[in-house]
Amino acid sequence: MARFRLLPRSTRWRVALFAALASAVVLGLGSYWFVNVLQSGLVNNARARASDKVDALVALLNSGVAPEDVPKRYEKGGGYMISTAIVNRCSTGRAKQFPDDQVVQIYGPDCVIVMPYGLEEGQEYGGAATNDGRYQVSAGERLDPLGLETVATAQQILWGAVPAASLFIGAVAWFAVRRSLRAVGAIRAEVDGIRARDLGRRVPVPDSGDEITELAVTMNEMLGRLDRSVQRQSQFTADASHELRTPLASMRTQLEVQLAHPDRLDWRRSFENAVLDVSRMETLTGDLLLLSKLDADQPAVATRIALADLVTEQLAARLPRAGVELRAEIHAEPVVQGHAGRLARVLRNLVDNAERHAGSRVTITLTEVGGQAVLAVRDDGPGIPDGQRERVFDRFVRLDDDRAREDDGGSGLGLAIAAEIARIHGGTLRVAESASGACLELRLPLA
Repeated sequence: MARFRLLPRSTRWRVALFAALASAVVLGLGSYWFVNVLQSGLVNNARARASDKVDALVALLNSGVAPEDVPKRYEKGGGYMISTAIVNRCSTGRAKQFPDDQVVQIYGPDCVIVMPYGLEEGQEYGGAATNDGRYQVSAGERLDPLGLETVATAQQILWGAVPAASLFIGAVAWFAVRRSLRAVGAIRAEVDGIRARDLGRRVPVPDSGDEITELAVTMNEMLGRLDRSVQRQSQFTADASHELRTPLASMRTQLEVQLAHPDRLDWRRSFENAVLDVSRMETLTGDLLLLSKLDADQPAVATRIALADLVTEQLAARLPRAGVELRAEIHAEPVVQGHAGRLARVLRNLVDNAERHAGSRVTITLTEVGGQAVLAVRDDGPGIPDGQRERVFDRFVRLDDDRAREDDGGSGLGLAIAAEIARIHGGTLRVAESASGACLELRLPLA
């Protein structure tokens, strides 16, 4: 059952609708305020004029002028009433016509009304009493007719202008969003056509310099990362297949030869070779599994680790290679936050690499510099050429010429694993300058 949608699906129409409604509310409130300000101005002006008239009339009465003589002395127009403050005598008696241009009704010596007073709508009044409290003066002033006409005209204009302006703003918003979404449509069409085999394609970047441009740039960066990741995975899969095929081919050859000539070969020797190949495959498989976890950034339990204790424990449990002296120089006791097993793996890989290339000595140095723990593993071997210092951290890279099993050239994953573990721990692994041999330096932030 389809659900009723209050808002349209199209982004253009939604933005246009909200823009029109918002502008209608804002313009409507602004128009209401504007008309009220105009109306209030007219009222305040009329009240001010009425108050001025009252002040002038009270001044005449205070000077001793009788109420019935006030119209003769005040010639600025009618619209006022003078009566006693105690008893309003203007409600009784007969009106007398005052012989003047002003229409004056005299109800007695203490009650005078000068017309027009109280006969017209739209008058504002003011009042005051004389100093002795004997007379009460009330005056009225009409609202400015021209001002009233102006207010009425403004109301008529705004009644039509507000809806028209709201529709215009909604239309402008619709066209503006439509223009912006053209770039989004081009990006969507390009992304829709990208497949795993053509990740080298990129979405068009508009020259508007707005958020759409930032979106296109971000998507191109994402596609670049995906492209590099896929290429890296493809290369990794090919290298892993090659590395696994070598021991498998060796085992198959030995077994086939053993089966073909059971009386000519030493079974024990064949089994020993097969065990070596299986061990090599097991080590390689474990390295590949660890690399896949590191690539996926799978979280590990982090604890506070004293690197000095870690170095001491690893060296105590390690059997040095024949002819190679392994020693540690601990100058500080830094504590870092991380996974003990993975950091121990880094140390083992670095020492394995150093022992493989060392002439007679491997030195492990632990210091603390600039808020970082620095673990350096140095050997006295031939060193690493300058052009290969970044390449040694790539996967399946060996700088050894001899890759025979007896020489134990390694799988080419040790330094790559160490570099990934360092990155996950917020640190770095690099080839440092060394007077002789190679020096691999691990830096980790202190806990």
